[in-house]
Amino acid sequence: MKVVFLEEVEGSGQVGEIKEVRNGYARNYLLPRGLAAPATKVQMERAAKLAKVDAVHQEKVDVEARLVADRIDGATVTLTARVGEQGRLFGSVTATDIAEQLTERAGQSVDHRQVLLGQVIKAIGSQEVRVRLTRNVSATVTVDVRPEGGEAEPQAEAAGEPAGEESAPVDEGAAAEAEGAAPTDEEPQAESD
Repeated sequence: MKVVFLEEVEGSGQVGEIKEVRNGYARNYLLPRGLAAPATKVQMERAAKLAKVDAVHQEKVDVEARLVADRIDGATVTLTARVGEQGRLFGSVTATDIAEQLTERAGQSVDHRQVLLGQVIKAIGSQEVRVRLTRNVSATVTVDVRPEGGEAEPQAEAAGEPAGEESAPVDEGAAAEAEGAAPTDEEPQAESD
């Protein structure tokens, strides 16, 4: 069925656009909600007027979005999270977490739906994330996830080195003092005296 879009439908069409869509999609979704109309001469003229109004409105929105994009484009958002033994996060970093940080940096609201994360972040490290402010304006930010309290032992494991006694030399005297016992170096001397 050929329809003319009266409102923007993401993934389907823009205001004023004429497209061929499946009959069921048009009858069950687009037409009942007033998002599109059958492509008649009258409806196409109406859609053309709506498209002009939408273009003016979109330009105003894009100007505001460009100001926000200039503030956040190329920025690094640093988040801290609790990390488990294998270097994986307890929980995850979500688009909402990133949006909150961007809102603080930009001084204007950035919605979590604008952060195109794909999947939540479940490991420490950096990755680039696209932020789509409007359909015409987007920015790219770097999200740096760090373990809570600084560096953690899982960093060594992630690099291929096992954490523990093999990765670093152990001071047996300090370990014994920490356990409340006398250092092992002094025990033989005490017996020989």
